[in-house]
Amino acid sequence: MEQFAPLLRSKDKQPIRYLVVDDSIFARKNLARMIESFGGRVAGEAGDGCTAITEYSRTLPDVVLMDIIMPQMEGIEAAERIVRMHPQARVIMVSSVGHQENIVTALQKGARHFVQKPVKPEILYDVVKYVMGEDATTVVEAATGAAR
Repeated sequence: MEQFAPLLRSKDKQPIRYLVVDDSIFARKNLARMIESFGGRVAGEAGDGCTAITEYSRTLPDVVLMDIIMPQMEGIEAAERIVRMHPQARVIMVSSVGHQENIVTALQKGARHFVQKPVKPEILYDVVKYVMGEDATTVVEAATGAAR
């Protein structure tokens, strides 16, 4: 997998911490590999919306990558509840169900962005950079000259 210039939190130059929420273990592992290639760290994982809410409060991640279609509670409802309890939450919906109404509803309920599955690492990287805004900084590694 391509290595990206590490994205770090601006305030303390620490790795961005992610909560990965998807009912597919394969999808979670795939997203975790991408996060690591961005210099990030998985703070927690969840396989459904109910667990996502609990994990968010427990881990307080910088970014949530949230699937839409999941058992017990779907991602849009979980995103809405997380943002209601934690207005600073940055939720990125990651789903193969890219129907316009789902995207619009997710954004209305507090999600910051949407990424279509299958996820392309370069797109997710750019979306995370955008969603983090000034709270993220890119580290340019002089030895390799790698930067995006």
